[in-house]
Amino acid sequence: MLSRRSFAGGLAVAPLVAAPPADPADLAISEAIALVRQRKLTPYELTEACLKRIEKLNPRLNAMITVLGDQALARAKSLRRSSAVEQPLHGVPIALKDLFDMAGVRTTAASGQWRDRVPSSDATVVQRLQAAGSILVGKANMDEFAYNFTSETSVFGAAHNPWNPECSPGGSSGGSAIAVASGMALAALGSDTGGSIRLPAAFCGITGFKPTYGRIPTDGVAPLAWSLDRPAGNKGVTPCRSRPR
Repeated sequence: MLSRRSFAGGLAVAPLVAAPPADPADLAISEAIALVRQRKLTPYELTEACLKRIEKLNPRLNAMITVLGDQALARAKSLRRSSAVEQPLHGVPIALKDLFDMAGVRTTAASGQWRDRVPSSDATVVQRLQAAGSILVGKANMDEFAYNFTSETSVFGAAHNPWNPECSPGGSSGGSAIAVASGMALAALGSDTGGSIRLPAAFCGITGFKPTYGRIPTDGVAPLAWSLDRPAGNKGVTPCRSRPR
Protein backbone atom coordinates (compact mmCIF):
# COMPACT_ATOMS: atom_id res chain seq x y z
CA MET A 1 0.00 0.00 0.00
CA LEU A 2 1.10 3.56 -0.54
CA SER A 3 2.35 5.44 2.48
CA ARG A 4 -0.03 7.78 4.22
CA ARG A 5 1.95 10.66 2.80
CA SER A 6 1.77 9.49 -0.81
CA PHE A 7 -1.66 7.83 -0.90
CA ALA A 8 -3.78 9.55 1.73
CA GLY A 9 -1.79 12.56 2.84
CA GLY A 10 -3.32 14.64 0.12
CA LEU A 11 -6.75 13.70 1.40
CA ALA A 12 -6.11 15.04 4.90
CA VAL A 13 -7.34 18.46 3.92
CA ALA A 14 -10.51 17.43 2.17
CA PRO A 15 -12.75 20.03 0.51
CA LEU A 16 -15.94 21.13 2.16
CA VAL A 17 -19.01 19.60 0.56
CA ALA A 18 -22.44 20.99 1.22
CA ALA A 19 -24.40 17.75 0.87
CA PRO A 20 -24.00 14.26 -0.55
CA PRO A 21 -25.24 13.62 -4.10
CA ALA A 22 -28.32 11.57 -4.78
CA ASP A 23 -26.05 8.53 -5.04
CA PRO A 24 -22.97 8.53 -2.77
CA ALA A 25 -21.27 6.06 -5.13
CA ASP A 26 -20.74 9.02 -7.48
CA LEU A 27 -18.54 10.87 -5.00
CA ALA A 28 -14.84 11.44 -5.50
CA ILE A 29 -12.80 9.99 -2.65
CA SER A 30 -11.90 13.39 -1.17
CA GLU A 31 -15.56 14.44 -1.21
CA ALA A 32 -16.61 11.25 0.54
CA ILE A 33 -14.01 11.70 3.26
CA ALA A 34 -15.14 15.29 3.83
CA LEU A 35 -18.79 14.28 4.16
CA VAL A 36 -18.02 11.43 6.53
CA ARG A 37 -15.92 13.70 8.73
CA GLN A 38 -18.68 16.30 8.73
CA ARG A 39 -21.15 13.55 9.68
CA LYS A 40 -23.28 14.29 6.64
CA LEU A 41 -22.71 10.78 5.36
CA THR A 42 -22.05 7.56 7.24
CA PRO A 43 -19.62 4.81 6.20
CA TYR A 44 -22.59 2.46 6.09
CA GLU A 45 -24.50 4.66 3.61
CA LEU A 46 -21.42 5.03 1.44
CA THR A 47 -20.67 1.30 1.48
CA GLU A 48 -24.27 0.39 0.79
CA ALA A 49 -24.28 2.69 -2.24
CA CYS A 50 -21.18 1.03 -3.70
CA LEU A 51 -22.58 -2.44 -3.07
CA LYS A 52 -25.78 -1.48 -4.88
CA ARG A 53 -23.68 -0.28 -7.81
CA ILE A 54 -21.89 -3.65 -7.82
CA GLU A 55 -25.22 -5.47 -7.79
CA LYS A 56 -26.44 -3.39 -10.72
CA LEU A 57 -23.38 -3.34 -12.97
CA ASN A 58 -21.27 -6.37 -12.15
CA PRO A 59 -23.44 -8.86 -14.11
CA ARG A 60 -22.62 -6.82 -17.23
CA LEU A 61 -19.04 -5.74 -16.51
CA ASN A 62 -17.72 -8.74 -14.52
CA ALA A 63 -15.41 -6.51 -12.49
CA MET A 64 -15.68 -8.48 -9.23
CA ILE A 65 -14.80 -12.10 -8.59
CA THR A 66 -15.90 -12.05 -4.95
CA VAL A 67 -18.23 -9.48 -3.39
CA LEU A 68 -17.81 -8.89 0.35
CA GLY A 69 -21.30 -7.51 0.95
CA ASP A 70 -22.17 -8.63 4.48
CA GLN A 71 -18.58 -8.34 5.65
CA ALA A 72 -18.26 -4.80 4.27
CA LEU A 73 -21.51 -3.62 5.87
CA ALA A 74 -20.50 -5.13 9.21
CA ARG A 75 -17.18 -3.34 8.97
CA ALA A 76 -18.95 -0.06 8.16
CA LYS A 77 -21.15 -0.44 11.23
CA SER A 78 -18.17 -1.14 13.46
CA LEU A 79 -16.18 1.99 12.62
CA ARG A 80 -16.20 4.57 15.41
CA ARG A 81 -16.97 8.17 14.52
CA SER A 82 -14.18 9.30 16.79
CA SER A 83 -11.66 7.57 14.51
CA ALA A 84 -12.61 9.55 11.39
CA VAL A 85 -9.88 12.15 11.83
CA GLU A 86 -7.20 9.63 12.84
CA GLN A 87 -7.86 7.25 9.96
CA PRO A 88 -7.10 8.80 6.54
CA LEU A 89 -9.37 6.34 4.68
CA HIS A 90 -12.09 6.12 7.32
CA GLY A 91 -15.24 4.64 5.76
CA VAL A 92 -13.92 4.59 2.19
CA PRO A 93 -15.07 1.57 0.12
CA ILE A 94 -12.08 0.03 -1.66
CA ALA A 95 -11.73 -2.94 -4.03
CA LEU A 96 -8.75 -5.30 -4.08
CA LYS A 97 -7.29 -6.92 -7.15
CA ASP A 98 -7.75 -10.63 -6.50
CA LEU A 99 -4.06 -11.33 -5.98
CA PHE A 100 -3.92 -9.65 -2.55
CA ASP A 101 -4.36 -12.18 0.26
CA MET A 102 -7.23 -11.51 2.64
CA ALA A 103 -7.68 -13.81 5.63
CA GLY A 104 -10.72 -16.05 5.31
CA VAL A 105 -11.62 -14.70 1.85
CA ARG A 106 -11.06 -16.57 -1.40
CA THR A 107 -8.05 -15.15 -3.26
CA THR A 108 -7.71 -16.69 -6.71
CA ALA A 109 -5.41 -14.55 -8.91
CA ALA A 110 -8.17 -15.32 -11.47
CA SER A 111 -6.78 -18.84 -11.94
CA GLY A 112 -8.50 -22.21 -11.89
CA GLN A 113 -5.48 -23.50 -9.96
CA TRP A 114 -6.45 -21.21 -7.06
CA ARG A 115 -10.21 -21.28 -7.53
CA ASP A 116 -10.82 -22.44 -3.95
CA ARG A 117 -7.73 -20.98 -2.26
CA VAL A 118 -8.52 -19.21 1.05
CA PRO A 119 -5.53 -17.53 2.77
CA SER A 120 -5.17 -17.60 6.54
CA SER A 121 -3.59 -14.14 6.82
CA ASP A 122 -3.81 -10.71 5.24
CA ALA A 123 -1.28 -9.23 2.85
CA THR A 124 0.66 -6.38 4.45
CA VAL A 125 -1.10 -3.84 2.23
CA VAL A 126 -4.48 -5.19 3.33
CA GLN A 127 -3.47 -4.82 6.98
CA ARG A 128 -2.52 -1.21 6.30
CA LEU A 129 -5.77 -0.47 4.50
CA GLN A 130 -7.72 -1.86 7.44
CA ALA A 131 -5.68 0.22 9.89
CA ALA A 132 -6.41 3.31 7.79
CA GLY A 133 -10.17 2.72 8.21
CA SER A 134 -11.07 1.56 4.72
CA ILE A 135 -13.90 -0.84 3.91
CA LEU A 136 -13.05 -3.64 1.49
CA VAL A 137 -16.04 -4.33 -0.74
CA GLY A 138 -14.74 -6.96 -3.14
CA LYS A 139 -11.96 -8.85 -4.89
CA ALA A 140 -11.54 -7.52 -8.42
CA ASN A 141 -11.22 -9.51 -11.63
CA MET A 142 -7.90 -9.57 -13.48
CA ASP A 143 -5.83 -11.46 -16.02
CA GLU A 144 -4.81 -14.88 -14.70
CA PHE A 145 -1.79 -14.43 -12.42
CA ALA A 146 -1.52 -10.87 -13.84
CA TYR A 147 0.04 -12.21 -17.04
CA ASN A 148 -1.72 -10.22 -19.78
CA PHE A 149 -2.92 -6.73 -20.70
CA THR A 150 -6.62 -7.14 -21.55
CA SER A 151 -8.41 -8.74 -18.56
CA GLU A 152 -9.62 -11.51 -20.88
CA THR A 153 -7.69 -14.47 -19.44
CA SER A 154 -9.50 -14.79 -16.10
CA VAL A 155 -10.96 -18.22 -15.40
CA PHE A 156 -14.03 -16.29 -14.17
CA GLY A 157 -14.57 -14.69 -17.56
CA ALA A 158 -13.41 -11.51 -19.25
CA ALA A 159 -13.93 -8.13 -17.61
CA HIS A 160 -15.52 -5.41 -19.76
CA ASN A 161 -14.81 -1.73 -20.22
CA PRO A 162 -17.45 0.26 -18.31
CA TRP A 163 -17.79 2.87 -21.06
CA ASN A 164 -18.22 0.28 -23.80
CA PRO A 165 -18.55 -3.36 -22.69
CA GLU A 166 -17.47 -4.53 -26.14
CA CYS A 167 -14.02 -3.03 -25.50
CA SER A 168 -11.19 -4.07 -23.23
CA PRO A 169 -10.70 -2.34 -19.86
CA GLY A 170 -6.97 -3.02 -20.11
CA GLY A 171 -5.09 -5.32 -17.80
CA SER A 172 -4.07 -6.94 -15.78
CA SER A 173 -5.78 -4.81 -13.10
CA GLY A 174 -8.90 -4.40 -15.23
CA GLY A 175 -11.45 -5.17 -12.54
CA SER A 176 -9.91 -2.61 -10.20
CA ALA A 177 -10.13 0.13 -12.81
CA ILE A 178 -13.70 -0.82 -13.75
CA ALA A 179 -14.73 -0.72 -10.10
CA VAL A 180 -13.52 2.84 -9.65
CA ALA A 181 -14.74 4.16 -12.99
CA SER A 182 -18.24 2.78 -12.39
CA GLY A 183 -18.60 3.63 -8.69
CA MET A 184 -18.39 0.09 -7.34
CA ALA A 185 -15.63 1.43 -5.10
CA LEU A 186 -14.10 4.85 -4.58
CA ALA A 187 -10.58 3.50 -4.93
CA ALA A 188 -8.95 0.17 -5.67
CA LEU A 189 -5.66 -1.62 -5.36
CA GLY A 190 -3.96 -3.18 -8.32
CA SER A 191 -0.44 -4.19 -9.24
CA ASP A 192 1.92 -3.12 -12.00
CA THR A 193 4.76 -5.15 -13.46
CA GLY A 194 4.73 -3.92 -17.05
CA GLY A 195 1.72 -1.62 -17.28
CA SER A 196 -0.97 -3.44 -15.31
CA ILE A 197 -2.05 -0.35 -13.36
CA ARG A 198 -1.40 2.28 -15.98
CA LEU A 199 -3.14 0.61 -18.92
CA PRO A 200 -6.49 -0.05 -17.16
CA ALA A 201 -6.48 3.46 -15.71
CA ALA A 202 -6.02 4.94 -19.17
CA PHE A 203 -8.54 2.62 -20.83
CA CYS A 204 -11.22 3.34 -18.18
CA GLY A 205 -10.69 7.09 -17.88
CA ILE A 206 -9.40 7.28 -14.31
CA THR A 207 -6.10 8.03 -12.58
CA GLY A 208 -3.66 5.25 -11.75
CA PHE A 209 -0.36 5.38 -9.90
CA LYS A 210 2.62 3.04 -10.19
CA PRO A 211 4.77 3.45 -7.07
CA THR A 212 8.54 3.24 -6.83
CA TYR A 213 9.87 -0.31 -6.76
CA GLY A 214 10.30 -1.54 -3.18
CA ARG A 215 8.26 1.30 -1.70
CA ILE A 216 5.32 -0.98 -0.90
CA PRO A 217 5.57 -4.47 0.65
CA THR A 218 4.72 -7.42 -1.58
CA ASP A 219 4.07 -9.82 1.31
CA GLY A 220 0.88 -11.76 0.60
CA VAL A 221 0.70 -10.63 -3.04
CA ALA A 222 0.77 -13.26 -5.78
CA PRO A 223 3.94 -12.58 -7.77
CA LEU A 224 4.45 -12.22 -11.49
CA ALA A 225 8.07 -11.02 -11.52
CA TRP A 226 9.67 -10.33 -8.13
CA SER A 227 12.15 -7.85 -9.62
CA LEU A 228 9.44 -5.68 -11.20
CA ASP A 229 6.17 -6.12 -9.25
CA ARG A 230 4.66 -3.01 -7.70
CA PRO A 231 1.50 -3.51 -5.62
CA ALA A 232 -0.95 -0.71 -4.82
CA GLY A 233 -1.44 2.20 -7.09
CA ASN A 234 -4.73 1.24 -8.77
CA LYS A 235 -5.00 2.98 -7.15
CA GLY A 236 -5.20 6.13 -5.24
CA VAL A 237 -7.59 7.01 -7.99
CA THR A 238 -9.77 9.99 -8.64
CA PRO A 239 -12.69 9.04 -10.90
CA CYS A 240 -14.23 11.07 -13.67
CA ARG A 241 -17.08 13.35 -12.70
CA SER A 242 -19.47 11.28 -14.83
CA ARG A 243 -19.74 7.52 -14.51
CA PRO A 244 -20.95 4.64 -16.65
CA ARG A 245 -24.54 3.60 -15.93
